[in-house]
Amino acid sequence: MMATNAVELLKPILDDLLIEEPMSRHTTFKIGGSADILAKPKSTQELVGLWNVCKQNNIPMTILGDGSNVLVSDKGIRGVVVTTKDMNKVEILQDCRIRAQAGVRLSKVAETACQEGMSGLAFASGIPGTVGGAVYMNAGAYGHDIGEFCESVTLLTECGEIVKPAAEMEFGYRKSLVHSTSMLILEAVFQLTPGDRSKIREEMIELNTRRKNTQPLECRSAGSTFKRPTGYYAGTLIQDSGLKGFTIGGAQVSEKHAGFVINTGNATANDVMELMEAVRQKVHENFGVWLEPEVRVIG
Repeated sequence: MMATNAVELLKPILDDLLIEEPMSRHTTFKIGGSADILAKPKSTQELVGLWNVCKQNNIPMTILGDGSNVLVSDKGIRGVVVTTKDMNKVEILQDCRIRAQAGVRLSKVAETACQEGMSGLAFASGIPGTVGGAVYMNAGAYGHDIGEFCESVTLLTECGEIVKPAAEMEFGYRKSLVHSTSMLILEAVFQLTPGDRSKIREEMIELNTRRKNTQPLECRSAGSTFKRPTGYYAGTLIQDSGLKGFTIGGAQVSEKHAGFVINTGNATANDVMELMEAVRQKVHENFGVWLEPEVRVIG
């Protein structure tokens, strides 16, 4: 009944709503039950409208970008899931800056920067996910992270839209200000530096070749499963615990890189969660280190 009422409330904002939509179609893990309602806004105005209706009517709202770095419960997600993938505008600004909406793939921003001779985001060219997700978790790789190149972020708050300079975003290892608030990320501006296009391209190719050779990119996963513990590497601890290839149901610790849990084809969210907990227990037993999940469980 709630879903039916919610649809009627939301249709004036966005007519194209998917009902009982399997979330396995919208996550890189290819796992998850159904969302009551899935909405795909194409503009900031539509997203703000959805946000306002959900707030005013106490309808749960979950934001999803490209579906990486998340594990959706087998029971699905109640309320409205908003995927921002159609909010994908990129704008070149003066002084070596780029503005990108929350739904733009990070790889697209890195490619645009390369084409414009802007240096800094080569590390991000192979990171899955969108700008919104990357800012939310301060995504990083190869010694760099998004916060390092972020100038400002436009956020939707209870009081409307605000622009926060990067210095106020509380960027840390795989976290940002948005983790502890109910704000939504609308767009971000990146401050880069002038660079040689050919050298930027070479760096992108080198990093992506390294990623392809060492990570199970051909498999269904959510990316790195655990955060890097201080003084260690999660993948090394898991490998040294003899867990490469360890399997529960359809979930498996990748044999290519132990830092990744993959869906071998028919994994459930419960399989993945059981596997993650078994890995955590074994690593703690062997090394006294509790691994902290990087993958967000939602639903």
